[in-house]
Amino acid sequence: MSRTDIEESLELSLDFGKIDSITGSGVIPVCVQDIATKEVLLIAYVNSTALEESIRRRKVILWSTSRSCLWYKGDTSGNTYTLHRVLVNCEQNSLVFLASPDRGGICHTMSGDEYRRTCYYREIDFETGKLKMLPIKENNT
Repeated sequence: MSRTDIEESLELSLDFGKIDSITGSGVIPVCVQDIATKEVLLIAYVNSTALEESIRRRKVILWSTSRSCLWYKGDTSGNTYTLHRVLVNCEQNSLVFLASPDRGGICHTMSGDEYRRTCYYREIDFETGKLKMLPIKENNT
């Protein structure tokens, strides 16, 4: 399945190999969460440079594991996020970025003419095992 097919599909096709493919690449997972609503916006990765740059600029800056480069969130779309706090888990192997949107949504996929507010716009239907789209107000509030 192509990346676009996965992003728009209602077929469940989880990537259980993703972590295996980036092991040893010096990254840790980061959950980006809306500081006001506590909504989970996306899970991504940071390396030490991305974390340092995020703190220095007070913006969400990530590490793109697919492109192997810094990912200045919003550089292309204009949908940037201000970083307010960084939480560290007990084992110091994952982070939570508490951030606020400067405008727009965080996901690179579109819902109509706008970027989706969160990357979590589908859920698993327990009866069918397939994905179903969440109502716009649920994934864009």
